[in-house]
Amino acid sequence: MTESQTPPGANPNNETFLPPSTVLIVDDNSQNVELLQAFLESLPVKIVTAADGVEALERVTEHKPDLILLDIMMPRMSGFQVCKRIKSDPATRDIQVLMVTALNELGDIEQATESGTDDFVSKPVNKFELLTRVKSLLRVRHLKGELERALTYLNEIEQDEEAR
Repeated sequence: MTESQTPPGANPNNETFLPPSTVLIVDDNSQNVELLQAFLESLPVKIVTAADGVEALERVTEHKPDLILLDIMMPRMSGFQVCKRIKSDPATRDIQVLMVTALNELGDIEQATESGTDDFVSKPVNKFELLTRVKSLLRVRHLKGELERALTYLNEIEQDEEAR
Protein backbone atom coordinates (compact mmCIF):
# COMPACT_ATOMS: atom_id res chain seq x y z
CA MET A 1 0.00 0.00 0.00
CA THR A 2 1.17 3.49 -0.73
CA GLU A 3 -0.15 6.81 0.47
CA SER A 4 0.50 10.28 -0.85
CA GLN A 5 -0.83 13.64 0.23
CA THR A 6 -1.08 16.74 -1.90
CA PRO A 7 -0.58 19.75 0.36
CA PRO A 8 -3.49 22.24 0.24
CA GLY A 9 -2.67 25.35 -1.74
CA ALA A 10 0.05 23.55 -3.70
CA ASN A 11 -2.21 22.31 -6.45
CA PRO A 12 -1.88 23.98 -9.84
CA ASN A 13 -5.57 23.66 -10.74
CA ASN A 14 -6.68 25.52 -7.58
CA GLU A 15 -9.08 22.76 -6.50
CA THR A 16 -9.28 24.09 -2.94
CA PHE A 17 -13.09 24.14 -3.12
CA LEU A 18 -12.96 20.36 -2.55
CA PRO A 19 -12.78 19.36 1.10
CA PRO A 20 -9.84 17.13 2.02
CA SER A 21 -10.78 13.65 0.84
CA THR A 22 -9.43 10.12 0.71
CA VAL A 23 -9.42 8.25 -2.59
CA LEU A 24 -8.77 4.51 -2.79
CA ILE A 25 -7.33 3.29 -6.10
CA VAL A 26 -7.84 -0.44 -6.69
CA ASP A 27 -6.13 -2.12 -9.63
CA ASP A 28 -3.94 -5.21 -9.99
CA ASN A 29 -1.80 -3.44 -12.61
CA SER A 30 0.74 -1.17 -10.90
CA GLN A 31 1.15 0.97 -14.04
CA ASN A 32 -2.58 1.75 -14.00
CA VAL A 33 -2.33 2.70 -10.31
CA GLU A 34 0.62 5.00 -11.00
CA LEU A 35 -1.20 6.66 -13.91
CA LEU A 36 -4.34 7.30 -11.84
CA GLN A 37 -2.21 8.67 -8.99
CA ALA A 38 -0.48 11.04 -11.42
CA PHE A 39 -3.84 12.20 -12.80
CA LEU A 40 -5.11 12.95 -9.26
CA GLU A 41 -2.01 14.75 -8.00
CA SER A 42 -3.56 18.20 -8.62
CA LEU A 43 -6.45 17.47 -6.23
CA PRO A 44 -6.36 17.90 -2.44
CA VAL A 45 -6.75 14.16 -1.83
CA LYS A 46 -5.00 11.50 0.20
CA ILE A 47 -4.44 8.49 -2.04
CA VAL A 48 -4.49 4.92 -0.77
CA THR A 49 -3.97 1.92 -3.05
CA ALA A 50 -4.89 -1.75 -3.16
CA ALA A 51 -3.83 -4.45 -5.62
CA ASP A 52 -6.98 -6.58 -5.57
CA GLY A 53 -10.53 -6.77 -4.27
CA VAL A 54 -9.73 -8.46 -0.96
CA GLU A 55 -7.08 -5.85 -0.17
CA ALA A 56 -9.55 -3.14 -1.23
CA LEU A 57 -12.06 -4.21 1.43
CA GLU A 58 -9.28 -4.11 4.04
CA ARG A 59 -8.33 -0.57 2.96
CA VAL A 60 -11.97 0.54 3.13
CA THR A 61 -12.10 -0.57 6.77
CA GLU A 62 -8.74 1.04 7.60
CA HIS A 63 -9.07 4.35 5.73
CA LYS A 64 -12.81 4.97 5.18
CA PRO A 65 -12.31 6.53 1.73
CA ASP A 66 -14.68 9.08 0.24
CA LEU A 67 -14.23 7.66 -3.26
CA ILE A 68 -13.00 4.38 -4.73
CA LEU A 69 -11.55 4.09 -8.23
CA LEU A 70 -12.22 0.41 -8.83
CA ASP A 71 -10.91 -1.83 -11.60
CA ILE A 72 -13.32 -4.61 -12.57
CA MET A 73 -11.11 -7.50 -13.68
CA MET A 74 -8.88 -8.46 -10.73
CA PRO A 75 -7.65 -11.62 -9.02
CA ARG A 76 -9.26 -12.98 -5.82
CA MET A 77 -12.36 -10.75 -6.07
CA SER A 78 -13.75 -8.78 -9.01
CA GLY A 79 -14.67 -5.12 -8.89
CA PHE A 80 -18.32 -6.13 -9.25
CA GLN A 81 -18.06 -8.25 -6.07
CA VAL A 82 -16.21 -5.50 -4.17
CA CYS A 83 -18.81 -2.91 -5.16
CA LYS A 84 -21.69 -5.16 -4.09
CA ARG A 85 -20.06 -5.73 -0.69
CA ILE A 86 -19.43 -2.01 -0.16
CA LYS A 87 -22.91 -0.95 -1.24
CA SER A 88 -24.66 -3.67 0.83
CA ASP A 89 -22.98 -2.60 4.09
CA PRO A 90 -24.74 0.33 5.85
CA ALA A 91 -21.36 1.53 7.17
CA THR A 92 -19.86 1.87 3.67
CA ARG A 93 -22.76 2.23 1.23
CA ASP A 94 -22.34 6.01 0.95
CA ILE A 95 -18.78 5.69 -0.35
CA GLN A 96 -18.76 6.80 -3.98
CA VAL A 97 -17.53 4.12 -6.42
CA LEU A 98 -16.15 4.94 -9.86
CA MET A 99 -15.47 1.79 -11.86
CA VAL A 100 -12.49 2.05 -14.20
CA THR A 101 -12.80 -0.61 -16.86
CA ALA A 102 -11.57 -1.88 -20.19
CA LEU A 103 -14.91 -3.68 -20.57
CA ASN A 104 -17.19 -1.95 -23.05
CA GLU A 105 -20.01 -4.42 -23.53
CA LEU A 106 -23.50 -3.29 -22.57
CA GLY A 107 -23.82 -6.33 -20.28
CA ASP A 108 -20.73 -5.22 -18.33
CA ILE A 109 -22.13 -1.73 -17.90
CA GLU A 110 -25.44 -3.20 -16.72
CA GLN A 111 -23.62 -5.48 -14.27
CA ALA A 112 -21.62 -2.51 -12.94
CA THR A 113 -24.84 -0.57 -12.42
CA GLU A 114 -26.52 -3.55 -10.75
CA SER A 115 -23.56 -3.95 -8.40
CA GLY A 116 -24.14 -0.36 -7.23
CA THR A 117 -21.44 1.69 -8.93
CA ASP A 118 -22.01 5.44 -8.90
CA ASP A 119 -20.26 6.02 -12.22
CA PHE A 120 -17.77 4.41 -14.58
CA VAL A 121 -15.02 5.45 -16.96
CA SER A 122 -13.45 3.39 -19.74
CA LYS A 123 -9.79 2.60 -20.27
CA PRO A 124 -7.71 4.12 -21.65
CA VAL A 125 -8.61 6.80 -19.12
CA ASN A 126 -8.84 10.40 -20.30
CA LYS A 127 -7.37 12.69 -17.62
CA PHE A 128 -9.95 15.48 -18.07
CA GLU A 129 -12.87 13.03 -17.93
CA LEU A 130 -11.45 11.30 -14.85
CA LEU A 131 -10.84 14.56 -12.97
CA THR A 132 -14.31 15.84 -13.84
CA ARG A 133 -15.98 12.68 -12.58
CA VAL A 134 -13.80 12.46 -9.45
CA LYS A 135 -14.50 16.07 -8.47
CA SER A 136 -18.22 15.59 -9.08
CA LEU A 137 -18.40 12.38 -7.02
CA LEU A 138 -16.39 13.93 -4.16
CA ARG A 139 -18.75 16.93 -4.12
CA VAL A 140 -21.74 14.55 -3.97
CA ARG A 141 -20.12 12.60 -1.12
CA HIS A 142 -19.42 15.72 0.93
CA LEU A 143 -22.80 17.35 0.20
CA LYS A 144 -24.57 14.17 1.36
CA GLY A 145 -22.58 14.37 4.59
CA GLU A 146 -23.52 18.02 5.10
CA LEU A 147 -27.18 17.23 4.43
CA GLU A 148 -27.16 14.37 6.94
CA ARG A 149 -25.58 16.61 9.60
CA ALA A 150 -28.16 19.34 8.92
CA LEU A 151 -31.05 16.88 9.14
CA THR A 152 -29.69 15.46 12.40
CA TYR A 153 -29.41 18.99 13.81
CA LEU A 154 -32.97 19.86 12.73
CA ASN A 155 -34.28 16.66 14.29
CA GLU A 156 -32.53 17.53 17.56
CA ILE A 157 -34.08 21.02 17.53
CA GLU A 158 -37.51 19.54 16.81
CA GLN A 159 -37.16 17.08 19.69
CA ASP A 160 -36.07 19.87 22.04
CA GLU A 161 -39.13 21.92 21.04
CA GLU A 162 -41.45 18.96 21.59
CA ALA A 163 -39.91 18.34 25.02
CA ARG A 164 -40.77 21.87 26.17
